[in-house]
Amino acid sequence: MSSPKRRIETDVMKMMMSDYEVTLINDNMQEFYVSFKGPSETPFAGGQWKVHVELPDQYPYKSPSIGFVNRIFHPNIDESGSVCLDVINQTWSPMFDMINIFEVFLPQLLRYPNPTDPLNGEAAALLMREPKSYEAKVKEYVTRYASNNGDHETGEEGETDGEMSSVEDFDSDGDEDEPAGAMEDV
Repeated sequence: MSSPKRRIETDVMKMMMSDYEVTLINDNMQEFYVSFKGPSETPFAGGQWKVHVELPDQYPYKSPSIGFVNRIFHPNIDESGSVCLDVINQTWSPMFDMINIFEVFLPQLLRYPNPTDPLNGEAAALLMREPKSYEAKVKEYVTRYASNNGDHETGEEGETDGEMSSVEDFDSDGDEDEPAGAMEDV
């Protein structure tokens, strides 16, 4: 059995050699950003998100922490970017790797939201009551916060965050809350 450090290096190298843009934080393979595109044939198509990833020392035996940095309107992703996804939060297996998260788990989450187990009650209610309005709001968020031109609004009128540097830009109360990688156990 290989050591967790070696597995971290292997998984991160696979990500870096894939089609995903990976940016290490302080040259640390345990914390990085991944540029993630919304799946085609969904209201998220055309969107590009910066996803914060933290790998615990016990990875792959303990799940990674995943959080969207720029805003996304989805029943299972809260305002801070935390993701509610059983396969990451509760049923994680060492057989999964980072490629699985970005090629299977996150695209499936965006394709098939679960409004009955929400982190974002507004998105869940809109999806259940008015699916067309939900889709329009998702597309509005894609245009405002996840367009490919890199000029993303922070939510404050007239201000933009071209680099999407931190989740604090999107914090609704202005406090420095948990980083985007913070996960919620749901």
